[in-house]
Amino acid sequence: MNTALEIVGHVLILIGSVISLTAAVGILRFRDTLSRMHPATKPQVIGLLFVLGGAMLILRGNIDIWMLALAGMFMVLTAPVIAHRVGRVAYREQLGRDGLIDSDDGVWPNES
Repeated sequence: MNTALEIVGHVLILIGSVISLTAAVGILRFRDTLSRMHPATKPQVIGLLFVLGGAMLILRGNIDIWMLALAGMFMVLTAPVIAHRVGRVAYREQLGRDGLIDSDDGVWPNES
């Protein structure tokens, strides 16, 4: 039983590593910030969760499992917020380059 759980843990770590690798390739291949946001957040978080899940299976019974769970929760909670902020800044930068924002007073187009 212990060997089977360790094999499953190693397989989860391998799957998570491959998902994170594809996310890194996606970040390098896409051109602009808005299209890079998807591989920077969703596959990266899922890959990390697979790796942490595999590590939890391998380290079961150890006190470090709670630290891994905390790291996973932190990543799940902060990645969408960071992606939203980066996307908003990139969108505003694009509007500024296209001349749709007249001044830098922080007002969106068509807002009063």
